[in-house]
Amino acid sequence: MKRFAELVDGLVFMPSRNGKMRLIADYAATTPDPDRGWALAALTGSLSFAEAKPAAIRQLAMERVDPVLFGWSYDYVGDLAETVALIWPERPERANSQPPSLTEVVDALRTARRAEVMGLIEGWLDSLDASGRFALLKLITGSLRVGVSARLAKTALAEWGGVEVDALEECWHGLTPPYEPLFAWLEGKAGPPEASAGAGFRPLMLATPLEEEDAAGLDPTAYRAEWKWDGIRVQLVSRGGEKRIYSRTGDDISGAFPDILDHMLFDAVLDGELLVARDGVVAPFNDLQQRLNRKSPTARMLQDFPAWVRLYDLLFDGGEDLRPLGFEERRARLEAWREANAPRRMDLSPLVPFASWGELADLRDGARAAGIEGLMLKRADSPYVSGRPKGPWFKWKRGALTLDCVMMYAQRGHGKRSSFYSDYTFGAWRGEELVPVGKAYSGFTDAELAELDRWVRNHTTRRYGPVREVSAGLVLEVAFDSVHRSTRHKSGLAMRFPRIHRIRWDKPPQEADRVETLEAMVVG
Repeated sequence: MKRFAELVDGLVFMPSRNGKMRLIADYAATTPDPDRGWALAALTGSLSFAEAKPAAIRQLAMERVDPVLFGWSYDYVGDLAETVALIWPERPERANSQPPSLTEVVDALRTARRAEVMGLIEGWLDSLDASGRFALLKLITGSLRVGVSARLAKTALAEWGGVEVDALEECWHGLTPPYEPLFAWLEGKAGPPEASAGAGFRPLMLATPLEEEDAAGLDPTAYRAEWKWDGIRVQLVSRGGEKRIYSRTGDDISGAFPDILDHMLFDAVLDGELLVARDGVVAPFNDLQQRLNRKSPTARMLQDFPAWVRLYDLLFDGGEDLRPLGFEERRARLEAWREANAPRRMDLSPLVPFASWGELADLRDGARAAGIEGLMLKRADSPYVSGRPKGPWFKWKRGALTLDCVMMYAQRGHGKRSSFYSDYTFGAWRGEELVPVGKAYSGFTDAELAELDRWVRNHTTRRYGPVREVSAGLVLEVAFDSVHRSTRHKSGLAMRFPRIHRIRWDKPPQEADRVETLEAMVVG
């Protein structure tokens, strides 16, 4: 655990992307199997322990220290793992006990019965120092927020091993922790792991936002446009008798959408947008949200919120890999494939004809009325490559809506923000009452965060664990994409993708917007 704790500490305090990649590469180069594989699984979110619950860890800590002291400490620190790691009282009689290796922790937790888990954790906490305890608790609670995405970890390993990150991504979903074949390949001791020939995930091609300076230098005749639908990106894979539906991050969501899976009676890999649609009419995103994060939908849910896929691209047609072809050629193949197979609950995302950027801008500006996020621009000759290369594909979203809202509650953040109140619930006026309409935790600078945190601490009226209620005194100008009906908020409304646009220190809270204004913006 010592090397893993050093890695976690280093990543937490390393601000630069290149620095984080260097730390990961150094760890891989100096740590033996299978420890480095389990660390990679933790960094990429591929490791979880169902029996190690945060609430049980909190209770374990309060058995060792005064509960009131623990509560005050947790309120100040804001992060459970950090609080327990720092406050845990060391026992002299266990000072010389041997700390576990990362592999020993993983093996023990994977085989332990529920009644044994907390005893194991208690013994490990006694044998580790504060940094080791922090890393252990982050590992077992699945909250390893150290500023490293799965893509960054894979990129670091690919550069260390001298291979293309796309090649690593291609075989990733055929691998399982602790990834020993992967490390053997990266060290030149074996050939590349075989990419799954069946229903494995293929890394998606992503678009970059279109900036004004980008558009000025682009030739409109080189690009094709299509609508950017307001759903979630998916990959449909039906090969070798296997069928899978993957999210954009490669998570298998097949079980949640049997109404799509049942109609994947083909041999192909498709890229598209998952939506809810009734008689071909796309429903608001809020309807799709009723289906997300549910492992097994009820019959009523399948009937009330029927899933639909709007197809963007054809990656494999049978055993033929079409990704090296240009977009226009793949599009022609997709149209022919759709005509020949006619799968139910699927249609093609139509191309949007245009002659100039000005004409396309007018079409984009009218997208909100149709419940469409904006436009996608794709070079006609662009092959399908993984990641987010700048130039081949752009996303051109409709402009954001903004409203002035009043901060109501603040909650501590996570990771490097765990000591700051950085998550803000805000409301609009209904008569003389403020009612919640959304929550945001982005859109402000570090300097503004420090000011907001200070304001929250100085204007707290009540505390609810890590959440503070504040007096109605600060107006936040909130940018968002749309408004939907919601049972989660007292207002009955919720913003989609809210973020802080400006802090209106100058504006009296009584002049903030009203619920009636949001009502007029409701989609669907």
